[in-house]
Amino acid sequence: MAYHKISDNIMVELPPATHELFRELGNTISPDLLVTALTHRSFANENPGVHNYERLEFLGDAVLELVVTETLFKRHPDFSEGQMAKIRAAAVSEEALSAIARDRLHIQPFILLGHGEMDGGGANKPSIQCDIVESLIGAVFVEHGIDGARSTVHRLIDETLDKTAHSGPALDWKTSITVKAHEMKLGEVTYRMEVSGPQEKPVFTAHAFIGNDSKPIATATGPTKRKAQLAAAEIGWKRLDEREHPKKDSDID
Repeated sequence: MAYHKISDNIMVELPPATHELFRELGNTISPDLLVTALTHRSFANENPGVHNYERLEFLGDAVLELVVTETLFKRHPDFSEGQMAKIRAAAVSEEALSAIARDRLHIQPFILLGHGEMDGGGANKPSIQCDIVESLIGAVFVEHGIDGARSTVHRLIDETLDKTAHSGPALDWKTSITVKAHEMKLGEVTYRMEVSGPQEKPVFTAHAFIGNDSKPIATATGPTKRKAQLAAAEIGWKRLDEREHPKKDSDID
């Protein structure tokens, strides 16, 4: 069992499988920095002189956002700013990062918490798990610079980022159908609008086209232009998905 001294009176247990954590990160972290990256404010409040992870988390959040933005910019030259922003938000969300902390890094037993936070199940709180991932990225940046941090971010995030960039339900349907159409090399998605009904309560009809097709892939109505386009995009995305992944006879009851 490895212990590390963080003050005159405090020794903390280092994760016994530190080498496994470092393998997942793709980089090592010195004991002092590793302990700081795992230290919640509640533990530091109960132990004066001990630093918590918040500064590292702040740094890691910025590094994570930079690397994910850079990755989207390079890998998806046809995506708009809005599309990249939505994909990035999903990939670095609390849900996504807490899953990495829990399922990849298995870090819950080693988060240093104060007694109250520990009794309240703090190690299993997605917000704290998310913070830990960002603080570890910050720690890697401090020790290994942007190249080391970029490598760690790619190891941790690329799988999630790839799934998010190609997932319909993870994004709004207009973004989703655009992503899928680009992936299938079908061309741009455009909409032709029609308006009917009384002026005080118009009905908008959206026809969604892909590439040079003269026939719309989907048509839908809605009380606003955006809602009609979203409805058409959802129908169109599902039709593209069926085209990309046709059901076999064995899949049909």
